Amino acid sequence: MAKGKENRPHIGIFGRRNNGKSSLINPLAGQELAIVSDIAGTTTDPVKKTMEIGGIGPVVLIDTAGIDDVGTLGEKRIEKTLAILKTIDLAILVITQNQIEAPEERLMREFKQWDLPFIIIHNKSDLQALKLETMKKALDWGAMDIIDFSTHYPENLETIIQALRKSIPESAFQSHSLVGDLISYGDVVMLITPIDIEAPEGRLILPQVQAIRDILDNDAIAVVVKEREADIFIRKMTPEPALVITDSQIFSKADGIVPRHIPLTSFSILLARQRGDFTNYLKGTPKIAELKDGDHVLLLESCTHHVSCDDIGRVKIPRWLSQFTGKKLEFEIVAGLSNLPRPITDYALVIQCGGCVITRRQIINRLKPAVEAGIPVTNYGMAIAWVQGIYPRAVAPFLHNVPDPSQYL
Repeated sequence: MAKGKENRPHIGIFGRRNNGKSSLINPLAGQELAIVSDIAGTTTDPVKKTMEIGGIGPVVLIDTAGIDDVGTLGEKRIEKTLAILKTIDLAILVITQNQIEAPEERLMREFKQWDLPFIIIHNKSDLQALKLETMKKALDWGAMDIIDFSTHYPENLETIIQALRKSIPESAFQSHSLVGDLISYGDVVMLITPIDIEAPEGRLILPQVQAIRDILDNDAIAVVVKEREADIFIRKMTPEPALVITDSQIFSKADGIVPRHIPLTSFSILLARQRGDFTNYLKGTPKIAELKDGDHVLLLESCTHHVSCDDIGRVKIPRWLSQFTGKKLEFEIVAGLSNLPRPITDYALVIQCGGCVITRRQIINRLKPAVEAGIPVTNYGMAIAWVQGIYPRAVAPFLHNVPDPSQYL
């Protein structure tokens, strides 16, 4: 389940079956959004609900299956519940009857592993009040707060909202600029945007739209051209562009068009810096030159989309990598946030897409197993720049604050 195109906090609700996880959503939203029942296991799969919470703003609540589910199907539901942890910014653990036992401890260990802040709601307080020892145990496990509550009598709902406001990390709200540190007031930025078989009918792709908006937000001027017109236009432009951003697929053509003194990069590399693990991309991209026959290369797509006959991730990048290395490589593509088909240590290289529809936290967590295992990671645009021989130029705009940038080239 991807976090979605909007940059808003994602909050997961966890707990045992029939603890009132779904019931909690309705008072938070101030309306009946969730189906609730006295029957344990009503929620069988993670359900995402977008809403506005007073004092916080737009959020996405993810209602999950019970962590005490049983049987073969129950274990699969628990696996789906745990998979949500790498996609959220904050967790709510719902308990009842002062129970913090094996199922809850398993979850809290996972929270710690993913460096995920969490609060605990002791629900059904009208049946049994929160005990001091339960509160102490929760805080010892690292809970940001523990609140006694009843969804039937939600008088202290504001206490929960205040705890959420305090516990949601600032990074969940922040969106770093794509180009803000590269341009100045009134600068012209030229965008080279091919209109080909992969371009959606009647509109631009999301990274191009995001770049245009970011340029305007930084009080600069966006000029959008197709690659056929780029050569003519750049020679006529006065003043000349302060920056040129191209689609990665025509990097070589753009490199020939844009004079060397004008900075050139790609939409995908901009996203790699804003949302990806850019430092590890810089370390990992040169490892492309070390690939050997039989190596497995993993390509991670952030979204699911219609696959064209010349798809960038499934067709072009595998073809370009094979041609560049001259090796017989094995490619595997995983879309969305699906599980990997094999252990991460089986791969010689991991290539992440731009990630325009997910957040930096999701990408970092997606790549975390590879980074921890010492597997090189890179990004679509950076990999394409490397195999097309223009990598140093494509990343140069972002190395001005990097000590010894030559180590990444």
